[in-house]
Amino acid sequence: ALPALPGTIIGGALAGGLGQVFLPAAQVVGWVAWLFTSYLLLMVRVFAVYPPVESGPVNTTLILLYYSTLALIIWAGSQRRKLAELIPGALNSFPGLSVRWVVFPLAVLAVLVLAAATMPDDNLRVSFLDVGQGNAILIQKGSQQVLVDGGPDPRAISLALGTEMPFWDRTIDLVVLTHPHADHLTGLVAVLKRYQVKRVLYPDSADDSLLYNEWSSIIEEKDIARTPARAGQRIRLGEALIEVLNPQMSLLTGTESDMDNNGVVLRLEMDEVSFLLTADIMREAELALITRRAELTSTVLGVAHHGSSTSTTAGFLAVVDPRLAVISLDKDNRFGHPHLEVWQRLAQKLGQGNIYRTDERGIIEFTTDGNRLWVKVER
Repeated sequence: ALPALPGTIIGGALAGGLGQVFLPAAQVVGWVAWLFTSYLLLMVRVFAVYPPVESGPVNTTLILLYYSTLALIIWAGSQRRKLAELIPGALNSFPGLSVRWVVFPLAVLAVLVLAAATMPDDNLRVSFLDVGQGNAILIQKGSQQVLVDGGPDPRAISLALGTEMPFWDRTIDLVVLTHPHADHLTGLVAVLKRYQVKRVLYPDSADDSLLYNEWSSIIEEKDIARTPARAGQRIRLGEALIEVLNPQMSLLTGTESDMDNNGVVLRLEMDEVSFLLTADIMREAELALITRRAELTSTVLGVAHHGSSTSTTAGFLAVVDPRLAVISLDKDNRFGHPHLEVWQRLAQKLGQGNIYRTDERGIIEFTTDGNRLWVKVER
């Protein structure tokens, strides 16, 4: 990891300084810094595969291989002058070609190849981001990206988006705020500041908090298009379709928590595979959705309210009839989520192996071509 640190630190500092003067140049330098940082992260992932020494015997073969490789690199460094003489000799068959004309094009080619490797495909990806005790879900189809909520921590959402989005992409087509509670909204304020957001979708729920006022001010300042959410709205992402199921025109009132029950519920569908994202709705909103005969049946259920006892009733779970479920929460949450009854209900319906938790598995990414579904977890 050590050889990558100078490139990461110096490249990052240069990119930060140039960004104050000329952004395109800063982006180019940033890509170079990204190469060193990617190598650093790769080393972390490679060595994280192996268990710590306390859990088992030391793999001596791996240690010998590591130090043999290190010795070879040191030797090559000590013989760099002789090696430098050999390289031009190998290039003599190309008249007029020298090392300085080869290194830069190869470096540019490496950047282009890495960029091409991050280009989107035709699959639909739904990533439940690990942002602590809150919700954040990234939907990607082709070059289109939709972010649903941002979690409670600006740093956590920035790191998660940096992992899931291509390094060169700073555009989010749609940001959805399901309801203006801090564990869903705080991260979105940072997203509005750092990314180019084309449109926001949000419930028309009155909220006078400082956080919500900041959110509204940034939207107005950056002139971002805005749309109040209402059941029946549809958003097309290529072959995939997002349908808004909640809130209704007549908002629920007189319930235990109006803001939660009037939250934005989305159903995402691509051919035979579907996702139901339920925000923090409670039993009142679940009953209203069932009563209105909304299309709830889904392959994957984003469990409401982090597995709170106020949500995921037996009747609602029976109507949704999911095959997999995801609970977004933090391992140190003080609320005791998921509630034991909700967990037992889900386990009885799906089996414990089909319930994914962000506190245990990190980012949970679903990929589908419309017929098959793959699951990838961070840990």
